[in-house]
Amino acid sequence: MGAMAEIAHPLFRSIGRGLAHRCPNCGKGALFRRYLKVDPHCRACGHELDLYPADDGPAYLTVLLMGHLIIGPALFFPIVWRSPPQYSLPILLGGLLVITLTVLPRIKGGWVGLMYALQVTRRDAHLHVADAAD
Repeated sequence: MGAMAEIAHPLFRSIGRGLAHRCPNCGKGALFRRYLKVDPHCRACGHELDLYPADDGPAYLTVLLMGHLIIGPALFFPIVWRSPPQYSLPILLGGLLVITLTVLPRIKGGWVGLMYALQVTRRDAHLHVADAAD
């Protein structure tokens, strides 16, 4: 049986630094160059940041959180069902859009911090695909 990945760096510190848009290695340099574009190297410590794959994980987690924490509870309020859709839909969808676009970079930063703590890199990509089981 294969060995499980060990946590090489403090897990919560690495995730916390990612959530704060900071380098998971030093906590000082910026993690993103643009909205969701990970900076290739930390400007403070020189650590290679784009080494850690984010792929679809942050988007999936964002959709999961928005569906369970925002959309699900919103359906329990009677005002959503009683108000005319031409008024309620733009308000609800606009609010959901703003929340999603605010949360997505934080989740991606936390995801990069998680990959840093677990030392999962792009070099290990061949180990994490379904084809490896064949």
